[in-house]
Amino acid sequence: MSSDVRNHLIGLLLGAEEDWPRAFEAILRMVGPVQDGGQTHALNSERVRISPFDLTDPVRHGLVIDRLAYWYYHPREWLKKASLMDDTYLLNSPFTFQAMEKHSAYVAMLRLGMKIPKTVLVPYKNPVDNVRWAYTSARYNDPFDLEKIAEDVGYPLYMKPFDGGGWRGVSRVDDVEALHRAYDESGNMLMHLQATVDYDHFARALSIGPETMVMDFRPGEPMHSRYAVTHNFLSPQAGWETQTVSKVVNAFFGWEFNSCEMLVKGEDVFPIDYANACPDVALTSLHYYFPWAITALVRWSTYCLVTGRKSFIGVRTPRAYFDIADDPDRSYAEKMQAYRQLADDEFETERYWEWCQKHLAHLPERVLEWVGSDDFDKLLIDTVQATYPQHEHDQFVAHFRGLTGLWVRDQEHLKQSAG
Repeated sequence: MSSDVRNHLIGLLLGAEEDWPRAFEAILRMVGPVQDGGQTHALNSERVRISPFDLTDPVRHGLVIDRLAYWYYHPREWLKKASLMDDTYLLNSPFTFQAMEKHSAYVAMLRLGMKIPKTVLVPYKNPVDNVRWAYTSARYNDPFDLEKIAEDVGYPLYMKPFDGGGWRGVSRVDDVEALHRAYDESGNMLMHLQATVDYDHFARALSIGPETMVMDFRPGEPMHSRYAVTHNFLSPQAGWETQTVSKVVNAFFGWEFNSCEMLVKGEDVFPIDYANACPDVALTSLHYYFPWAITALVRWSTYCLVTGRKSFIGVRTPRAYFDIADDPDRSYAEKMQAYRQLADDEFETERYWEWCQKHLAHLPERVLEWVGSDDFDKLLIDTVQATYPQHEHDQFVAHFRGLTGLWVRDQEHLKQSAG
């Protein structure tokens, strides 16, 4: 390439995943050189290696998609260094991890007036691993009546860890016996007791930058069947609000790659779980929605790098949200509209879509061709073989071929309708 080409490198910081990184790499190759502002931009990616680093070592990556640092501290510290020293853009920033749990999000969204079910935090059942625990507990911990708290919350209720994490430790509690059993089993996990909602739909929204997909989620099903392909399963108002909740919580905390779960009853939306440092983007769970998710990840990464968008460290001061929340003259609907505008401003939503239409308009067609190709089918087969026992390979290859094939047909129908 000529010397006037600006090269951008995207780092993929990975754990055990293989499916979506391969898809990301394939779709990124479709982007091609981008002409913007009189400059030619070329984008490439690489999988980040983990090794000792000097704090002054230069970081080559302009952007890193992190799927590892939430639990692996060495790469977390490398990301902090990359952000502070080298201005590397991070999805997501480890400086937000302290807030990346259910509790902080519940509190913040309650402050904004959202419909969080009644939630109570109770102390640990078992001591934390700290020699000072016994003294502090004996001197300062108030006794409490777990049964009275549960009665106030109302049965049935859910007991779940304050920080979330892959449905770990979540129990449905129908009576006093189940309450004590769940609390005894919680060990040294810090637990919420949360009221249930008699809901019509369980909605899960995946947000990547300005893009959000709200999906019909069935938590009681096996993972390969949890995301139902159900279009327009929410009313227009409830659909708008589920999108808005996901966008607002992300903009508030500085999360750009996150999922949010909500219970929907009629037109009412009850957020119950958000803040996921590694939201699910596996082919074997998203299936039909997988091409959209990886395309959105490529689009947002490309946009951030080429336009020079600056990431921020930590959580921005949320005073603008609080000012709206504290306005007694605004209705709930008016506040949600105002929050949504702040979130769209944060993610540059209007500019983003205009920019994508100008520079990446070819990408949906290229992705559509690829998902219908032998190359994608090879990715699908490899993923199934790596995920399921051999005697289930044929079953799940057919299952996921059917769902991704349905996406291809739907996209082709939309293209014909638009043409």
